Amino acid sequence: QVQLKESGPGLVKPSQTLSLTCTVSGGSITTSYSTWTWIRQPPGKGLEWMGVIFYDGSTVYSPSLSSRTSISRDNAKNTAYLQMDSLKSGDTAVYYCAASGTMRPLEAARVGLMDYWGKGTLVTVSS
Repeated sequence: QVQLKESGPGLVKPSQTLSLTCTVSGGSITTSYSTWTWIRQPPGKGLEWMGVIFYDGSTVYSPSLSSRTSISRDNAKNTAYLQMDSLKSGDTAVYYCAASGTMRPLEAARVGLMDYWGKGTLVTVSS
């Protein structure tokens, strides 16, 4: 029933900012205990965890991305967001959002143990 969908620009120029939106349909999962996470997969590489936002609004980011990544959510709109600054060619990837309607620990979020996953959206960084 519940479906997630990532949306945003498919092409971003180097040094610019990426803003992605994850919307929910078929139900609601942004409860007081919900957990949201973002993951990406560069071409030919494995999944890379980016960060997580917990039920209380606190966030944890991958150390390699923490300085330029921000995750937020709007419970009223049943929506989560990803913002990444200073994009470079190495940021080209398929970006996924994933979520759980219950509280999940950091370790679970890091490996994508969520109830729902989006189909992903390809973001290409190029001038």
